[in-house]
Amino acid sequence: MVLSQTPMSTPHLPLSGLQARPPWQHEAPVALLPHVLRLTAPNPGLMTGPGTNSYLVGSAATGWLVLDPGPLEPDHIDRLWQAAGGDIRLIVCTHSHADHAPAARPLQTLCTKRSGHTPPVLGLPSAPTANAASQFSPDRVLADGETLALHDAAGRVSFSLQVIHTPGHAANHLCLLLADGPGAGLLFSGDHILNGSTTVINPPDGDMTNYLDALDALDAACVRLGLGYILPAHGHVMDQARTVIARLKAHRLAREAKVQAAMQARPEGTLDDWVALAYDDVPSAIWPVAKRSLQAHVERLQALRHANR
Repeated sequence: MVLSQTPMSTPHLPLSGLQARPPWQHEAPVALLPHVLRLTAPNPGLMTGPGTNSYLVGSAATGWLVLDPGPLEPDHIDRLWQAAGGDIRLIVCTHSHADHAPAARPLQTLCTKRSGHTPPVLGLPSAPTANAASQFSPDRVLADGETLALHDAAGRVSFSLQVIHTPGHAANHLCLLLADGPGAGLLFSGDHILNGSTTVINPPDGDMTNYLDALDALDAACVRLGLGYILPAHGHVMDQARTVIARLKAHRLAREAKVQAAMQARPEGTLDDWVALAYDDVPSAIWPVAKRSLQAHVERLQALRHANR
């Protein structure tokens, strides 16, 4: 979920051939690299920015992995199938929110009907804390740290993507890391890291401590695997991945300090009282959404205070 479309990072010297800021289009995929396509769903809005980015990774020789097939938009689903030339091998959902996962089963059914091949839907099942609109059961549950591979006709691995569990925005959120093969160095961040704003952390399925810990895990992965570019589910590609992560964490902690100050200034206050103080730099029209993340900060601060007694 995104609250604005202001760029967080302006790529300057992209990976060889990487299109960092191509124009938005919903009718046809954009080739960010020969083996990485972006097709943006036609669901622009306050919470989605230009729309949800579905990514395709692969080639004609290996078939394609589809990441975040998106909302239940029939035209978008058909375009994903067309973009892959009808050869979709894997469908992966970063999490189960309504702008990311509902197209997974219809896309799978379309593949079966048109090609006779049924690609598995992969991801993490929705937690008991997820709301009714975010229920999700994959064909196979992905494990933190496992590798997804696409093979050529000879059985050789051409592309491998590592799974990393990143709870915080949603309990079942994950990211994919393209660490081997052409274009290695890419982090597909789902909604954990966005270009344009911070993501909403909405308890109980969202958790601020988990979110911050997952940022640290992503930073460590950037060091370990040499990741330099972030491909978010909303917004343009970002370079200098570690710098983006560091700024995002600093922003979250600065906001938390304002939340703590608001709670101290109004100890008997409500969320409505505190949001006006802690988010005084945000238009008041955004406060109903900001109040969700405020609640996550409040719960984190209360847990920290209890742990330090």
